[in-house]
Amino acid sequence: MGEATRRPATYLRHGTAKLLTLFHPASGQVRVQGVTSSRNAVLHPWLQQELSAVLAGLPEPSTTLKADTTRQLWQSWQQGLTVRFTLPQQLPPLRMLLILDNLTGHKSPDFVLWLVTNGIMPLYTPLSGSWLNMAESMQHILAQRALAGQYPQSPEDIMRWLEAVARVWNQNPTPFEWQGKRADRRRRSRLRRRTLAGSGACVRRPVRRSYTKLQKWQRSCQMTH
Repeated sequence: MGEATRRPATYLRHGTAKLLTLFHPASGQVRVQGVTSSRNAVLHPWLQQELSAVLAGLPEPSTTLKADTTRQLWQSWQQGLTVRFTLPQQLPPLRMLLILDNLTGHKSPDFVLWLVTNGIMPLYTPLSGSWLNMAESMQHILAQRALAGQYPQSPEDIMRWLEAVARVWNQNPTPFEWQGKRADRRRRSRLRRRTLAGSGACVRRPVRRSYTKLQKWQRSCQMTH
C-alpha cells in the first residue's frame, strides 16, 4: 500500500495573486486576468479593454430614438437610488449594464465618464450588502477548481492556473440566474413547513393534539342536528 502525497507544513508568502473578473451571467462567459495588484491604474484599463471588446460584438445601437427617450432609458435605472451620479447632457444609446462593487475606485469621474460615453450604465451593489455578487461566486468556482490539491510555488503559478481553468470553463459555460432552481427548492420547502403559534419555529407535519379524558368524553357527547 502506498502512502498519500504529503505537502510541506511550512507556509512561505511569496506574494499575492488577484483575479480581475468580468462575468456575463446570462451566457456564463467569464473574462479574467491574473494580476499581483488591482489598483485603479491596473483595473480600469483592463475593464475598458474588455468592455470595448464586448461592445464590439453587440448589435449596432438604434439611431432612431429621440434624445428625450434615450435620457429616460438612462434615468429609469437611477430610480430608487439614494445617490445618483449626474448624467451628461449628451447621452449615447444605452447598450450595457455593468454591476460593480460599491468601492470608491469604481466611482472615479474619469472611469464613470468613459463608461457613459460608451453607452454603459454603471450600477453599484448596496453599501450594506453582505452577500457575494455573481462575479465573486464565479471566482470561488474557478479558485476551487484551479487550486484543489495543488501546491503553488509562486503567484504566477496561481494566476496561470486560474486563467487556464477560465478558458476551459468558457468552452461549456453555465449561465447564472436570479431566483433559479435553488430559490424554487427553498420556496417549495417553505410551503411544506407549518408555523407554530406565531413564533419563528416550524414543523414539516402537523402536531398531533393530545386530548385529556374529559375532552374525549365531551367530544363523544356532542350532538349534531
